[in-house]
Amino acid sequence: MVLCDMATMATNNSDEIEEIEKKEQDSTNLEEYPPEFLIKHPLQHTWTLWYYEPDKQKSWEESQREITSFDTAEDFWSLYNHIKSASELRQGCDYSMFKQGIRPMWEDEANKQGGRWLMTLDKKQRNSDLDHFWLEILLCMIGEAFNEHSDDVCGAVVNVRPKGDKLGIWTADANRSTSVMEIGRKLKERLRISPKQMIGYQVHKDVMVKAGSITKNTYQV
Repeated sequence: MVLCDMATMATNNSDEIEEIEKKEQDSTNLEEYPPEFLIKHPLQHTWTLWYYEPDKQKSWEESQREITSFDTAEDFWSLYNHIKSASELRQGCDYSMFKQGIRPMWEDEANKQGGRWLMTLDKKQRNSDLDHFWLEILLCMIGEAFNEHSDDVCGAVVNVRPKGDKLGIWTADANRSTSVMEIGRKLKERLRISPKQMIGYQVHKDVMVKAGSITKNTYQV
């Protein structure tokens, strides 16, 4: 019995020593890296990625899937580098990136008074521009590139469609004209869109009640 207890104690001690050595090794390894590599860079807000894939068995809202949330720059890149790019999505599918707690739909309390800056790309731009534009929009949002107007940004959506893909950045209040226009100008600048090419802002309420296939722009830059 005593021999059995001693053997058990020896095994436990051996396990503890291995654990301590492992921790010391891990600590030594960490010391090899500068401190800035060990610290994540927090974002101003927590953001949530949503994915939409049409399903005839589900409503549009039920087909919106909340994938994951992140609140550091490193976690954003980890997510971005492990999912399909926008240009690889099946036609009919969407990605949405919104501040945590905001659903990617007009009816959400944070969105219903707002609208979106909308860009429609022709089919050949899927290979040349779509991924670059989408990434630049995401970086603008999570990096608070709209300065004091960043709080008005709710999120962004990319729609992959047969007739032409769409990119939209959603704001909270369509009546805040100064904020809406500054966001539009910054967006156009960051995407390096030609001054001759106009982009328009549509109010969600107008889109919801539109009679035809075209919704008029309330603002444009």
